[in-house]
Amino acid sequence: MKSIVAFLGIFCLFLSSCNGTKNTISVPKSPDERGFVVEIGQKAPDFKMTLIDGKSQSLSDLKGKVVVLQFTASWCKVCREEMPHLEKDVWQKHKDEDFVLIGIDKDEPLEKVKKFINQTEVTYPIALDPAAEIFSLFADKQSGVTRNIVIDKKGKIVFLTRLFNESEFSAMKNKINTLL
Repeated sequence: MKSIVAFLGIFCLFLSSCNGTKNTISVPKSPDERGFVVEIGQKAPDFKMTLIDGKSQSLSDLKGKVVVLQFTASWCKVCREEMPHLEKDVWQKHKDEDFVLIGIDKDEPLEKVKKFINQTEVTYPIALDPAAEIFSLFADKQSGVTRNIVIDKKGKIVFLTRLFNESEFSAMKNKINTLL
């Protein structure tokens, strides 16, 4: 009997020491109807990315700035339609403010991404996501690209877009304007 009590005591002590640690296993949220696994109001998950110029950066490095993550791919026709609007109406307008727009190319090699960027003529930074690991922090890995995540200066998700819809894009621009 004493051994059972001792075991239970040690087990409870073990459980209480594990409570609240960062090494707990989190169950991914089920995707919503647009494929997102994040939602507005949630703290954006941190990640590290490699830009096409070879520099490395994490999302947490950008705290204090408004951040737009634009998920894209060279094969995506809708992405190609949206990118000139992001370049002109968002990046060029806000690039000298506390603002960062980063295109994240889903699951393509560097040379293909460089060719894609040359074709689209965007000047905002582009990061690689070769195994779609960054993408899967925000959306179901099997869902489509052409999505934007707007993150406020405190690191919270404040706006989500899917596909390129002019009214939704306009609402996103308005949201960015109010944050800056």
